[in-house]
Amino acid sequence: MIMTRTLRGGQPIPAIGLGTFGSDRYDPQVVSEAVHQGIERGYRFIDCASVYGNEAQIGGILHSVRQDGVAREALFITSKVWNDSHAPADVRLSCARTLKDLQLDELDLYLVHWPFRNFHPRGAAPDYHNPDATPYQHEAYMETWYQMERLQKAGLVRQIGTSNMTVAKMRQLVRDCTVMPAANEMELHPTFQQPALFDYCLEQGIQPIGFSPLGSPSRPQRDRTPEDIADMDHPVIRDIAQRNQLHPAQVCLKWAVQRGQIPIPFSVKPAQLQSNLDAVSRDPLSDVDMAAIAAIDSGNRLIKGQVFLWQGASAWTDLWDGESD
Repeated sequence: MIMTRTLRGGQPIPAIGLGTFGSDRYDPQVVSEAVHQGIERGYRFIDCASVYGNEAQIGGILHSVRQDGVAREALFITSKVWNDSHAPADVRLSCARTLKDLQLDELDLYLVHWPFRNFHPRGAAPDYHNPDATPYQHEAYMETWYQMERLQKAGLVRQIGTSNMTVAKMRQLVRDCTVMPAANEMELHPTFQQPALFDYCLEQGIQPIGFSPLGSPSRPQRDRTPEDIADMDHPVIRDIAQRNQLHPAQVCLKWAVQRGQIPIPFSVKPAQLQSNLDAVSRDPLSDVDMAAIAAIDSGNRLIKGQVFLWQGASAWTDLWDGESD
């Protein structure tokens, strides 16, 4: 049994999900088969996005498993509006395409993928820059957000939320929105815990969903830099794993669930899918182990977003409002 958390309004959400961002390494058929394997093993939260380029194939799987007896109400399906569809006229069209591709009448959660209208094509090179990219513009973001609110009021999505935000951006959104975000998807793993943003979300009743919970070992090449730390190779993680007869990935996932975020690991290997799921349904880590992991936070952001930078930006850190954690 997988424990659940509760979003604002009382909607349950599983405490672990299955990510589907593998488009830089795996074709859509491989990812959709991983979704099939995951649902067969007990995953019920599937995290999708239009830009991943595999929603049509995942939609076929979602249809198939419903035909096989998995109730729609048992599934929690998330998607995201991509940066090239932030304009008010495009948000609803983007959602409609996603619903058609996923073969659903309603999404459980719909997120604004990035808080910029800057976009890049799939598989963009590390030095790619859109000549029309601009810094964050709050008025433009709120135009997008109000369309997200309309989607919820129209019954096309049950909840709306954010992704790749900062405390500064979240404060502005909370100040100006008429529908509060239910969740914020953010990079979270032992060496990148984002305590300020994490705590702010909890204070506001916004559920943190953590991507790259294992330190994103299969992330795109454009997101790799020499100073990156591999979480599963960290001595503290390996020591806890050895003492508890766990895989380091299971340690990372146990920590995530016990801390209060919802991890969404990605894998296409059945054995890993099962191992990841087992991690959150068995004995928890001790308080001592949790404290040891809390102490290894080192601001190790892995998904830096440099492909979204604008002309005149000094570094990828400009995307994150100078928030180092």
